[in-house]
Amino acid sequence: MIGKKGVIVPLAMLPVGKNAVIVNVVGGEGIRRRLTELGLSRGAVIRVIKNDIGPLIIALDESRMVLGFGMAQKIMVEEI
Repeated sequence: MIGKKGVIVPLAMLPVGKNAVIVNVVGGEGIRRRLTELGLSRGAVIRVIKNDIGPLIIALDESRMVLGFGMAQKIMVEEI
């Protein structure tokens, strides 16, 4: 899928060091609410710290968060 500036991909597909903006969360109301409570909502800018075997580590402002691969697959982002 192509967004305004680039390709939209699941967060789990971004390489380490890349910045992205959250475009959409694919999932039910429960996961959307949980991610919003963590600050991961549409328009949030995040950076991938670790994305290899196991969970992802991302940065949101000055915070670091760990997300499982399955949850990261549901967060659609556009690289900036």
